[in-house]
Amino acid sequence: MEKLFKLKENGTTVRTEVLAGLTTFMTMAYIIALNPNLLTNFDVGSPLWNGVFLATCLASAIGTVCMAFIANKPFVMAPGMGLNSFFAVVVANIAVINGVEYTNAFQAGLCIILVEGVVFLILSVLNVRERIVGAIPLGIRLGIGPAIGIMLMNIGFGSNVGVYAEGNGYSSPFYVMRDFFGAMSPKYLSTTMGAEYTQMVITVITMFVGLMVIIILSKKGVKAAVLLGMLVASVIYWICDALVLGQNPFASLATASFIPPFKDMAATTLFKFDFAGFFNIGFFTAITLIITFCIIDMFDTIGTLVGTASRAGMTDENGNMPQLKEALLSDAIGTVTGACTGTSTVTTFVESASGVEAGGRTGLTALVSGLMFLACIFIAPIAAIIPAAATSAALIYVGILMLIGLGRIDFRNVDEAIPVFIMLLAMPISGSIGHGIGLAMIVYTFIKVFSGQAKRVSLLTYAISLLFLIKFFLVV
Repeated sequence: MEKLFKLKENGTTVRTEVLAGLTTFMTMAYIIALNPNLLTNFDVGSPLWNGVFLATCLASAIGTVCMAFIANKPFVMAPGMGLNSFFAVVVANIAVINGVEYTNAFQAGLCIILVEGVVFLILSVLNVRERIVGAIPLGIRLGIGPAIGIMLMNIGFGSNVGVYAEGNGYSSPFYVMRDFFGAMSPKYLSTTMGAEYTQMVITVITMFVGLMVIIILSKKGVKAAVLLGMLVASVIYWICDALVLGQNPFASLATASFIPPFKDMAATTLFKFDFAGFFNIGFFTAITLIITFCIIDMFDTIGTLVGTASRAGMTDENGNMPQLKEALLSDAIGTVTGACTGTSTVTTFVESASGVEAGGRTGLTALVSGLMFLACIFIAPIAAIIPAAATSAALIYVGILMLIGLGRIDFRNVDEAIPVFIMLLAMPISGSIGHGIGLAMIVYTFIKVFSGQAKRVSLLTYAISLLFLIKFFLVV
């Protein structure tokens, strides 16, 4: 282990790395079921759903193991949230345009992911993606971590808990707290929100109990604080589920199948590329979709790597991360693997920050998480019973800690402060790390140009800003 991952050099131990890997996995285990749900319109149990489920586990495992051995970094990969929802919309449109079944359209859509992954492999080998990172101004690079922190808190307080349906007007940032304050007052109880009221109270209380346990254990120097906090929150939630809601939190295990549906995967997603169906939507549309996915994935990945590495002390004074090329290469391999097995873009997950906070500093953390994803081919039903409230506690805690990075930014410098403030707002609102960075880049470039400092902006920075302008205003 020492020779492979250089544990002593990175100031860590096998025990710490294993706990960090388990922590990261637990905070993102939701993707195992959620990704196939989103990509198949919740057609649970169908051949396509089974294929995407296996693809999610395999692609996440392979990409993460590559990160472990090629880059020796504690970052974990899986099909990116936001990108999978966008992919599902694209697939639905292809089905309408071509007049085919959703499965056939899905196979045409996988061509986008394959081309994107191959493009990124080439760019990573040629160091182009590293140069793009260098073109991001230092202030924005330093602000990426805190912006991701706010985004993590939004996920923890909002979309991750799943208390409300988006159509009910509760899709705004941090919306889980919207009806919690004063929830026990007589006035509120007289106008209850319906069947979801009790669920909301249990979720929020469980979430905060888990958060307090994590904080207390962290102050006492317990390395497994995040993992133990999640376990405590899970137990409390399961007890409330049984005693208050009268539900069996483990009921799904009774009917769950532990036999991997490899036949369904072979029939629906494994190397099922329909290039004829993809280009049938029109050459310009096809190229536009590929470029769009490339832009979003590139800056989501760059943002996650730089932001998380900064929090872990893995960057130098200029915000640069060693072995960045290897990390980006691993990410590209994950995307190609995802396309070949049958899922949307595989990218470095922002939840990796939870493992970093638990002490993960090397590829051993990633290896443990990768092996857990591989094991989920057989034990997915067990991973699925981890309540969202427990995961939220970890994400909120890590998000708060990532805000510490704001101290490295010179807020007296308007050129640096304003783009960062814009990014802090844009990331949680848009739900995209890439969009937050893009908007900050545009604002930075405009400030420099119209304040007589145009020559201080590099040509690549101009090109990136222009690319995002085109993306925001001309591409849906």
